[in-house]
Amino acid sequence: MRKTQPKKIPLAPDPKFNDKLVTRFVNNLMWEGKKSGAYNIFYDSLEKVAKITGEDGYEVWKKALTNITPGVEVRSRRVGGATFQIPSEVRPDRKISLSIKWMVRYSRERNGRSMADKLANEIVAASKGEGAAFKKKEDTHRMAEANKAFAHFRI
Repeated sequence: MRKTQPKKIPLAPDPKFNDKLVTRFVNNLMWEGKKSGAYNIFYDSLEKVAKITGEDGYEVWKKALTNITPGVEVRSRRVGGATFQIPSEVRPDRKISLSIKWMVRYSRERNGRSMADKLANEIVAASKGEGAAFKKKEDTHRMAEANKAFAHFRI
């Protein structure tokens, strides 16, 4: 294990919305180092979201991300030969990371013509409290609730 944690490299904000969260999302969306392609997919999907909902696509996307952000998760811990699922709070940085990863993952698994279509549909679903990414958050919370009895094993 290393002695000091590596420094966090600050992200550059995206050109359109001047938001570092968008850059972070696009970095997760990116495939094979094609960042400009990822930006195009993201901006196209926000335009499609705006067309579908009639609201600002950027605001709908932010709402969708907050809807699928988990508060608690379960972590495995070995105690006396048995492995327990122990519920724990999620660090703020990890919350954002998980929600972004879930949205990108379940967008890719959706049916649709292009990635922009899939992402737009997942954003709309997540903003309404539906979709696979929202279900993943609900399942995570349900699992933590079910294993609340083991919370005393927390470190």
